[in-house]
Amino acid sequence: MDKLYWLDQIKLQDRANVGVQAFYLSKIKQQGYPVLPGFVVEADVLRQFLETLNSSESLIADLPYSSLHLDVHNWRQLQQVAGRLRQEIISATVPPHWVRTIFQAARQWQRSSLILRPSLAISNNQEMKNVSGLLEPVFCPCEEEEIGEALKLLWSQLFRARSLLYWHSAGISLPSINLGVLVQPVDNAIASGVINTKSSGWDIEATWGLGLAITNGEVLPDVYYIEPKTGAVIERQLGNKMLAYRLNHGNAFTDEQLQPTLDTDFLLAYILEESQQQEYALPEEFLQELITVGNQIVSELGATLTMKWTVAKESLATKLYITEVTVPQPVHKSVQFIQGVGAARGKIIANAHIFSSSQKAIPIPKGVILIAPMITPDCLPLLQGVAGIITEQGGLTSHGAILARELGIPAVVSATGATTILQAGEKLLIDGDKGEVYRLTGDEENFPSEEIEGLIKEEKIVSYQPINLPIIATKLLINLSQERLIKQVKSLPVDGVGLLRSELMMLNILEKKHPQEWLNAGKKAELLELLSKQIMQFARAFSPRPIFYRSLDWLPHDLRSLSTDPPLSKSSIISDRGIFSYIQNPAVFELELQALAIVQASGYRNINLLLPFVRSVEEFVFCRHKVEQAGLTQISQFQLWMMAEVPSVLFLLPEYIKAGVMGISIGTNDLTQLLLGIDREQAKPGIGLKYLDGSNPAVMGAISQLIKMSQAGGIPCSICGQAPVLYPEMIDKLIEWGISSISVEPEAVERTYQAIARAEQRLILAAARRQLNDSKN
Repeated sequence: MDKLYWLDQIKLQDRANVGVQAFYLSKIKQQGYPVLPGFVVEADVLRQFLETLNSSESLIADLPYSSLHLDVHNWRQLQQVAGRLRQEIISATVPPHWVRTIFQAARQWQRSSLILRPSLAISNNQEMKNVSGLLEPVFCPCEEEEIGEALKLLWSQLFRARSLLYWHSAGISLPSINLGVLVQPVDNAIASGVINTKSSGWDIEATWGLGLAITNGEVLPDVYYIEPKTGAVIERQLGNKMLAYRLNHGNAFTDEQLQPTLDTDFLLAYILEESQQQEYALPEEFLQELITVGNQIVSELGATLTMKWTVAKESLATKLYITEVTVPQPVHKSVQFIQGVGAARGKIIANAHIFSSSQKAIPIPKGVILIAPMITPDCLPLLQGVAGIITEQGGLTSHGAILARELGIPAVVSATGATTILQAGEKLLIDGDKGEVYRLTGDEENFPSEEIEGLIKEEKIVSYQPINLPIIATKLLINLSQERLIKQVKSLPVDGVGLLRSELMMLNILEKKHPQEWLNAGKKAELLELLSKQIMQFARAFSPRPIFYRSLDWLPHDLRSLSTDPPLSKSSIISDRGIFSYIQNPAVFELELQALAIVQASGYRNINLLLPFVRSVEEFVFCRHKVEQAGLTQISQFQLWMMAEVPSVLFLLPEYIKAGVMGISIGTNDLTQLLLGIDREQAKPGIGLKYLDGSNPAVMGAISQLIKMSQAGGIPCSICGQAPVLYPEMIDKLIEWGISSISVEPEAVERTYQAIARAEQRLILAAARRQLNDSKN
């Protein structure tokens, strides 16, 4: 290793050695902008390291210059080769004098921690592709041994299976890849985030602490929408920020649940105080400084940029730093691969439609694949005709994912950089099973033909004819919210609607206004008529099969996307949910009860009420009194149930039963996040998706306990969260424990029916064998 390239000394001719990201960061640093200091370990160091690998395998012996002719569509082979290459790199030794050079250079910052960022350039006149999310930074202590290990971790990312697949699909050969490593000091941050600039508008994202929470998709950040010409803040949206990261000085932090990236055992994830969650993370004076700096950098580098920033306290001063700059390169017109999280099953080919918050009033063309930073509740009515959904943020239980599963359209969430990488109008293949997105341009000979052949737009949910279905004793119910799906799903082999989501259903009639605003404007009668007619559509279609209408349970950050007059006050992320909001302001809940009473009075006896997010017996009693006052209990068939999703129900269920609860429905989405302390809205690969697991022993234990307590109390117990669909092996246990019913999305009905039948048959067979053995003995 001949030398290090310091950010304040990099020249144009050094670009291929240091990578594009470091080059642009150096360019603005040399012009006086507040850039975090750093230096680059040049790309040729990686080649020298790979040449030192001592292996008899031809694949590894010629690694720096190998063309890696792999069958990337043979997933098993791809994983095996990727694992072998990465293991070879991780187990090798970085020459000590290299590490010592880096350590001595970094020690002058007098910081205990470093971040190593990938900085990529492509040689041989090939176009530079956007590889956002493909290569990730690595944190490490400022110690020689740890620096060496961090270097290997970063370098090895070139050979992950998804990286090899990307290089192949984008036509990039291994010898043409130049990977520099940008080394920078890292301090605890007051706030961090991202600024995205386009000629049409800017947005700034912010969260507390280190920016890892945004990168991992574990928070919904604060967002500021900026008018680029004037720098004026057009709109502010307070995010959902429960978790933050800071450095964990001292003892290593070994809890595996708090290791979100490659080598971050000295980073600490912690839960923010509720008061801090309700504050904007970016101090106002730094917001204005960031806008000013952004305008200046745009004038230097172009209108479309992505910049990461941090506000850190140094000694007695607090400073704003730009930590990364990404300048989009010309779009490569061949197949391009983006990896996200599969949120709704299926594949579809359609044209891309880029959507932003400023376009909410513009109709979305039918049959397109919608690409958006996130899906907020007020966007949901616009999605009715789309063929697929891609979001940069959001988890498996985000609003967009839930609606996509109900509509039977494929969806990919947590697809980092999708709105920048993909272009409006181009043809895409979206794979909701694998969480993959491909760009198609007519040059598809390099793309697996079996993935394309026969992929045409068609309805995912069709009228189902129950021919030769086995008889099952466990009731199978359906989760629903969209009136337009009634005709398609009413013939499915289900025993009713186990979860009628009022929030998503009502968005179709609210005209982007909160129900309270309708009441304040004297439009109660109009809203009551609209709501009762909607509910009646479901009651009529499924009669006499029961429908469980879940009353409104909007999260506070959901409500902020609906206009209100007067404006909603600041509220807690969790504590103002569900029944507590009814106690604070019962008017909307009373309106819902009146709508249910109208449906009853119209002759429909199959409508029931499911209360959300109940924390205490007192809350339930409050709602029961309201239900009685509305006259709903005068119908003998009416049942008042509650969601079992707040962990306190594990201790209070017998008391709830005494107070009049006639059944419970286990909401695994909320129960899981509250038991495990992980935000379900933003779970993605890393800490979120890995540990937000409905099959976790703690969650399974809670479900088992609720089923047994329900049996002891003589009430039915259903389950309506995503867990049985995401973890189908759970169904065997649910049937064994005696669950009364399972409620799933329409697209999962057939396979859940078959899974229930197999589970019941296994239990019958096991019981028969035990009886036979007992008779022999």
